[in-house]
This record gives sequence, C-alpha cells and structure tokens, in this order.
Amino acid sequence: MSLKNKIKSLFETGEEYVEVDVPDNVERDERESQTVVNLTRLQEATTKMILCEPRTYSEAQEIADHIRNRRSVVINLQQLEHEQALRIIDFMSGTVYALNGQIQKLGTETFLCTPDNVDVSGSISDTVSEEVEFNRGW
Repeated sequence: MSLKNKIKSLFETGEEYVEVDVPDNVERDERESQTVVNLTRLQEATTKMILCEPRTYSEAQEIADHIRNRRSVVINLQQLEHEQALRIIDFMSGTVYALNGQIQKLGTETFLCTPDNVDVSGSISDTVSEEVEFNRGW
C-alpha cells in the first residue's frame, strides 16, 4: 500500500467524493479546495415531485410528510367529496404555512404544495367557468 493510500485510509469517513472541473481563472489554492465535492450533498440537492390523488381525508398526513421531507406535491382532489377536499386543503395550508412553503391553485381541484426550498413563480390562468367553481365552492 502506498503512503498516499495509508494516509487516505486514516481520514476516510465512508462518504463518497467526486472530482469536478474548476475554471482555470481560479487561483491554485482555491482550485484544489474546490475540486472535491461531497456526493451526499449532491444527492440532497436532487428534488422530487410527488403526484397525489387522495381518496380519503386520512391520506392528508402522508401528503404533508412529503412536504416535510422537502418534496413538492401536486394534489388532484377530483376523487373526493367536496367537504373532504376542503378539509385536505385546510390541512395542507396549515402544513405549508408551518414549513414556510407555498400552496398554489393550478386548476379546478388541483393544487401545488411546495416546501421552502422551492420557489414558484408565475401563474396559470383559470379558464374554467366561474359557475362551475361557484357551485363546487372553490
């Protein structure tokens, strides 16, 4: 075993690392410190979008757990009774508020809930007739 490998084995933590390219205009000391990136941190940066179509109010906690785990969730409430759908939206609104996230209506009975690490910009125009939404109570 070479001296380099012996020294490396003394400092191994079990985490994987990968080398990345650093631009030539960065000074040598900075380049050397920036060429190693922790793969665990890269994996944490991966985002996931969850699509949910709950059929009962009891699934609201599972949806909230996704947001708590920093995943965005699109919720389609078309399969629910109106009262249960409203209860889920109330529950999700409180969850998102507590986590400093956002909730946004995407369409009739479809909502996007995001944690604080996701920034949503823009809006989707609502082309559904106002009469349909009024009758449903959205």
